[in-house]
Amino acid sequence: MKITGILLILAGLMAIVCGGFFYPSHSQVPDMGLIQVDDTENHPFSIPPILGFAAIATGGVLVYKARKPAR
Repeated sequence: MKITGILLILAGLMAIVCGGFFYPSHSQVPDMGLIQVDDTENHPFSIPPILGFAAIATGGVLVYKARKPAR
């Protein structure tokens, strides 16, 4: 549980800092003989900051719950 919490905290921080990521898509283009044409587009996938804060809070709770009790 502790590792999952730490990963959630890191993912939440990345979501806030980066704001999302881009993924490429390739489309078919007609063959033009000796000329090769590559049609690649980058599409943004944005992550709302509230999800980043929620991931940080959830990760913090998991790390807190996974700690060993004091004797």
